[in-house]
Order: sequence, then structure tokens, then C-alpha cells
Amino acid sequence: YGGTNINTQAATLADGVDILVATPGRLYDLAVARAANLKAVKKLVIDEVDVMLDLGFRFQLSNIFELLPEKRQNIMFSATMTEEVSELIDENFITPERISVAVSGTPLENIAQSAYAVPNFYTKVNLLAHLLRDKKEFEKVLVFVPSKKAADRLFDALEETHGREMGVVHSNKSQNYRIRSLEQFNGGRHRVLIATDVMARGLDLPLVSHVINFDVPTFPENYMHRIGRTGRAEQEGRSILFFTEAELEAKEAIERLMDMEIDLFDFPDEVAVSEQLTPDERTKPKYAKNQNRNSKNKLEGGGAFHEKKDKNKKVNKGGSYREAVKQKYKKPRTRGSKSVNNRKKK
Repeated sequence: YGGTNINTQAATLADGVDILVATPGRLYDLAVARAANLKAVKKLVIDEVDVMLDLGFRFQLSNIFELLPEKRQNIMFSATMTEEVSELIDENFITPERISVAVSGTPLENIAQSAYAVPNFYTKVNLLAHLLRDKKEFEKVLVFVPSKKAADRLFDALEETHGREMGVVHSNKSQNYRIRSLEQFNGGRHRVLIATDVMARGLDLPLVSHVINFDVPTFPENYMHRIGRTGRAEQEGRSILFFTEAELEAKEAIERLMDMEIDLFDFPDEVAVSEQLTPDERTKPKYAKNQNRNSKNKLEGGGAFHEKKDKNKKVNKGGSYREAVKQKYKKPRTRGSKSVNNRKKK
């Protein structure tokens, strides 16, 4: 994988391996450097293929396919069967067989699901801080956020009260930092781990007591994948969803996928409703689209700060104006020597 010395990995491959586990980008780099000979591959296994495509690794995957022998066995795993995944399969595999372990959207019976209606981001922060005070109930909590920016913002907001028992992982963190955060979470030093969807896919996180969905994922299938991080190995798990009014439609899409309603809990009276808003939540002024000097629909007001001079008030009259100038300043009827023309005038 990336973030580590490629020469060290190349030296390990020089001794020969039977099984090679790699990320697409680093595997392609090793193949181009001729440190990995892919012509001898007999079986290709691609895990979390939907995430790889979401991250933009299709180009690397296509290049890797070209370096592999045509005769091989292909096995792919995907939590969601999107159109992009189906397209990749149809373009690169011959008569593939699709096996569905569970129907997409099948709710897990051993996971208790609940939801809170929350007005904004910082009120969600207050609610999460309130829930985390119960250390006996919330003993190992995985908090999902939609983006790296949201992960850092949430960590900063909770650092003063829960910083010593909380970690965060996303792609902007260094490889060593991510590994250390996961070890501290699995080892029990950290009780709370904040993660983006991409970073949490494929990770082994045993005995998670609660999954907190700090936002409502855009794709309903991602919600199923999130809550599947708790209640593993037939153990009981709990999932809590925070949603705003703007996220209500996405929540209803999840419920339609599962064919069930998520239990709605009353918002605790002791939790303060924050008036602080994130930049994305602030009301943005409505401007007319494509407002430029060639636009027909101009905004009212907002002219120059001073009165224009008379010479700058002239209006371009187009063709009619040019015709008037042409009549005033006629071109000479004859061309030739200036002296000859003067004699003709006399």
C-alpha cells in the first residue's frame, strides 16, 4: 500500500510470494517498476470493489487487467451492486456468475435501530456529547461522518471533553496515524472512533457496541454497511441516526429500502439546541445565475460608485451609427497621385 517505502516492498517481492495483498495504485506502481510480475497470477480477488470505484481507481484497475494473463479466475466482493460495478464486470469478465449472500437492504435482526431529529450540526455535537456521558452503555462507539472536513470539525468540537478517549481516521491522516488510531480503538484505549465511510470499509473492528450515524448517507446501501459494523458474530448491536430536516428525504429512502421504519426517539430536554451553524448550513444569498456584462437580466442596483463622465455615456448605436459616419467622411472617388488629384479639382 502507499505511504510506505516502495523499495522495501519491492525487495520483499524479489524473494517471491504465493499471495499478494495490495491496493490498486501501489500494485500498479510495482508492476510498472517490474518488481511484481502479474503474468503468473492465476486468481484475482478484488474486495470492496464499489469503494475502489468511488475513490477513482477504475483507471488503475483497468491497467492491472491488461497486465494479467487472460486465463485466470476472478472473484469480486462488493457491499453494493451499483451500475458502475456491473459495468466493470461486464466489460472485463467472461460469463460471470453473481452470488448474493443477502438481499440489499435486508435489516439485521440483532441490531436495534433508532433515530433523533436534530436541527443542525452543532446540536448534533451536543447530543452526541450527552450520549457519550454514559460510559457503561456506550463502551465502544463508531461515529460515521460524511467527509474529512466533518470528521475534523466534530473532533475539534469534542476534543475538550472527550479528546483523551477519542480518535479519528480519514484519508488526510498519515498511514502511521491511522494505524495507531485503529490500534488504540481496538485495544480499548480509545472509546470513540470518528471515521468516514471510505476509511471504515474493510476494517476489522470487533465488539463495537454502538454505531452513530452523525449524518444520513446519500446512498441508502451505505447506511446498511455502516450499521453492519455493530452486532457482528451474532452479538447484539445498536445503531443511532441523527438527521436534520434537510436529511429527512434520505432517511425515508433508507426506510423504503429496508421496508421498515426506524424508531424515532424524543430529543432530550437537557440537550442544548445550538444556534451556531456551519458554513454549509448558513443561508446563502440568492444571486441571479450567469451574471456578467453580456447577461440580459441584470441585478438591480450595484452600479458604479461615481457618476460617469459625458464621454463615457455614449451609446453604441451599431450599424446605423456607422452609416452616418460613412456619409459624413466619404472616401475619395479616385485613387492615385495626390498632385494629379489636385490638378483635377482645379
